[in-house]
Amino acid sequence: MTFQPRSSNRVEMRKRQQSHTEGPLQAPGHPRPNTCCLCWSGCCKCPWNEDRVGRTEQQTCTKMDSIEATNEQHPTLEEVIAWSRSFEKMMYTQEGRAIFGEFLRSEYSEENLLFWLACEDLKQEKNLPVISEKARIIYEDYVSILSPKEVSLDSRVRENINKHLAEPSSELYQEAQLQIYTLMQRDSFPRFLNSSIYRKLVDSKSSTHLET
Repeated sequence: MTFQPRSSNRVEMRKRQQSHTEGPLQAPGHPRPNTCCLCWSGCCKCPWNEDRVGRTEQQTCTKMDSIEATNEQHPTLEEVIAWSRSFEKMMYTQEGRAIFGEFLRSEYSEENLLFWLACEDLKQEKNLPVISEKARIIYEDYVSILSPKEVSLDSRVRENINKHLAEPSSELYQEAQLQIYTLMQRDSFPRFLNSSIYRKLVDSKSSTHLET
């Protein structure tokens, strides 16, 4: 078996991702206040709105620094199977993001999820100096062409980020975040559902279900 360097794998992955980011995206519009980024239309049926009451002390996806820092929620077999029908539902759960992140690591593209999480954290920030610092860190970690964790963004989105980076807002990366979210949904998610990582999770949940 010929060993393929990690760098070569990342180049191939970036080529495939670039072909997806160049495709048309549907604009999410302007979500209503207090809606989550998972529900771009801000619909009242979004699970974020339904579950907000009584969850003020519970850590949510907007406060995660990395997928390794999450607390497992141990979804049921039915919930895990439901992920196959909804990328949004999977991303809404901590264990869903964690297992998806494990798959992305196997494809050398975990930076997409980490960038998305960092943008979520930035959108919750109100302090202007902190916003500026976090925006700079996100740029250096995920947008700069010098970063080994650079995500695949089209030139128009990059230009817009560069234009506003000197005086950033908490929404600086909103368009870039949507582009990466759509990339993961279209490109990585279908492969994840066919991966051994997801199948093993379903099998383990099935075994637990039968035992109970």
